Order: sequence, then C-alpha cells, then structure tokens
Amino acid sequence: MYRAIIMWFRGQDTAFQRGMCCLMRLYVSNVRSEDDIKNFIIDNTEVVSSQSLTPEISLRLFTPTCRFWTEKPELWPFPDPYWAIYWPGGQALARYLLNNPEVCGGRKVLDLGCGCGASAIAARLSGASHVVANDIDPIAAIATKMNCELNNVDHLPCVTDNMIGLKPEAWDLILLGDMFYDEGLADHLHKWLQTCISTHGTQVLIGDPGRAQFESHDIRKLLHQLAYFELPDTVKEENYGLTSSTVWCYKYKPNL
Repeated sequence: MYRAIIMWFRGQDTAFQRGMCCLMRLYVSNVRSEDDIKNFIIDNTEVVSSQSLTPEISLRLFTPTCRFWTEKPELWPFPDPYWAIYWPGGQALARYLLNNPEVCGGRKVLDLGCGCGASAIAARLSGASHVVANDIDPIAAIATKMNCELNNVDHLPCVTDNMIGLKPEAWDLILLGDMFYDEGLADHLHKWLQTCISTHGTQVLIGDPGRAQFESHDIRKLLHQLAYFELPDTVKEENYGLTSSTVWCYKYKPNL
C-alpha cells in the first residue's frame, strides 16, 4: 500500500481531491467514532522518532512492520492516509523551524495540509503563540491530535475545511510541506498565498524535495532558499530517488 500512496500522491487529479473533501467528513462521521479511529490508528501504525530529519519529534506512521505497508490499498477503510507518511518537504520544514525558533516565536501560525502534523508540532515547540493545523482529511486531524499527545504538546486546533480560496485570516506565518505536487493545486495555492501576503503581510514558508510540478511552476521564481537538507538514507529509499529537501521563503511583493 505504501508504494500505492506514493504513486497516488504524485499523480492524483486535484479536482478529484476537492470533490472528496465533503465525502471524507461524511464517511468518517457516519461510520466510526473518534475513539474507534484512534484505536485503528494505534493498531495499524508504529511510533517513529528516528530515521528522519527531526528525531526529537515522535509520530504515528506506517513502517515495514505495519499491515498496510504491503496490504492491498482497497482494504484500507478510510481516505488515502497521507498523514501516515512523514513526507520529505514536511521534514525539512519542521527541521528548519526547530533550528530557528525565532521564526515562529510569539506568532500566529497555520500549517496548511498538515498531514501528520509535524510542522504544526514543530511550530508549537518553537514558541508559536497560536498554531492551527489544517487538512481536509478528518483522519489526519485525529492523527495530528494523537501526535501532539506523543510530543507532550497541548492539542492544536485542527480544521478540516478546504481553506484555499477562502478569505484569509491574519496569519503571521503559513507553512506548506509537500503541497506542490499538482499543477492545478499549485495555481490555486499561488493565487491564495498572494492574497494572504497582500492582505495581512503573511510570511510563507514552503518545504519541497524538488518535485517536477514544483520546480516547473511559476511560483518557483518567487521563492528564496532558506535551508537545504540531505535526506536520511531510509527516507531516500522510501521516496524513490528523492535525495534532499529544501525550505523556501515566498518573496512575493504586492503592488501597494
């Protein structure tokens, strides 16, 4: 299943993802209680704290010892579990925040497309005054809460609305790890981020391991490199040839 998730993540149509948003919430609310989902996550993931760029953060993830590492994807009862993988862009972003706590200190932070919640947790550990984790998958929201508990972090607000395109709040900092995997999504993100910056002066940090969809997009011309990280060998193997990950800062300057 792990390989199937990687391939799906690289090639899935974004319109389909947006259409699945409401269906995800409806399915989860009708089929499982939150306690049932937590128990399912516990039974089918492993607590991992090493073999990543942030060994000080523990996360519930898929590992080779987990059933669904090799199980048929159609047997998974929920939306595809992106939250069960610590993606390399998110790893670089979390590592950068932990190395540079002044970036988050005392600030209002949004982790957009939070997945496992690692960047949100790193922001909170780095002194952010308020952190919101956002993911359209409600299972990711539950997994993020569980990962907060693992790291002795108070539960962060987890929002499952699709925030891209909505009127932006006054975020001091927006974090995006591994979000530029689809050209259509990148276009929507680019427009929305420009609105956030021009309206509130929001700082935007992006973590990405050099995916083709990101490197070829116009947004790439507006980014300034902040940090570069060589990925651990196990992460390289799991991500089929990706060897490094970079943190970028959005340089967009609105015409005032």
